[in-house]
Amino acid sequence: MAAPPRKPLGSIAAHVITADLVAVLVAVTEGEPKIMTIAKADALPSGPFKFTHRSLQTGLRAWVEAQTGHPLGYVEQLYTFADSGRTGDAKSPHTISISYLGLTREDQVGAGFEAHWSGWYDYFPWEDHRAGAPALIAKLLAPRLRAWAKSAPSAPLQRDRWQRVAITFGLDDREWNEELVLQRYELLYEASLIPEAARDGGSAAMVVPGRAMTGDHRRILATGIARLRAKIKYRPVVFELMPAEFTLLQLQRSVEALAGRLVHKQNFRRLIEQQQLVEETGAMAADTVGRPAKLFRFRHAVLAERAVAGTKLPLSRT
Repeated sequence: MAAPPRKPLGSIAAHVITADLVAVLVAVTEGEPKIMTIAKADALPSGPFKFTHRSLQTGLRAWVEAQTGHPLGYVEQLYTFADSGRTGDAKSPHTISISYLGLTREDQVGAGFEAHWSGWYDYFPWEDHRAGAPALIAKLLAPRLRAWAKSAPSAPLQRDRWQRVAITFGLDDREWNEELVLQRYELLYEASLIPEAARDGGSAAMVVPGRAMTGDHRRILATGIARLRAKIKYRPVVFELMPAEFTLLQLQRSVEALAGRLVHKQNFRRLIEQQQLVEETGAMAADTVGRPAKLFRFRHAVLAERAVAGTKLPLSRT
């Protein structure tokens, strides 16, 4: 008996699954959070996982160093993005993106590398609340999101949309939650207010400020920022971003840069002292304006135990 004819499989790309390794590499320089980018600052360092890679992290480190010349230090797995259609190209193979968060210090990019250090608020200008809520939220985002909410086909759906907007963006007397970075980005995507929505088939007739990235790299970056903002509250990971010696003000400014909001200065210093996270070096900072400031370093015991030590930083709610 003859075997039944095989059904056509369609294009090979439709049945191919590839794995991409993506790095969100963060540094803080002079009180500003930065990320390592490539391809004219439109992409995160990344590359396909190969059979020659001994492990996922080994492959990631190899790609980052090859593309940026920057060796990776502290790295942790961030998230695996596996939903289809994320690249905006239906003809591309289904790619699973395995992302990692890396913390480092900014170094000058060597010759021959197309890598850049880019401010992360260039991609998410609505996330920086250190000087108060950015004006673009009230003047631009809120009106356009309200119009999107009202465009829902029924009153219950309109109320549901606006409630999500208010909670996510801290509107209608709700408190701003700095950790909802990904939710805010995805809400703007759903409302077709960012370029990625138009690229993926949406309308995006009214695009809000914020630099777009290739594929879903801005979504991956949002996930990394959210993870780090949450983590600095209960793990001393900020140590990985600081120089060997620093002033307490420099430490505070770095935490504020990452969180996108201010901390209570006295409470912050009291907490740092109570938890014995730092120790004086005996030296003074010579480049400070006015009275010289004491230089500190992280205690060796804290550095050795940083995987279990806590910080619980007092972020300002005003």
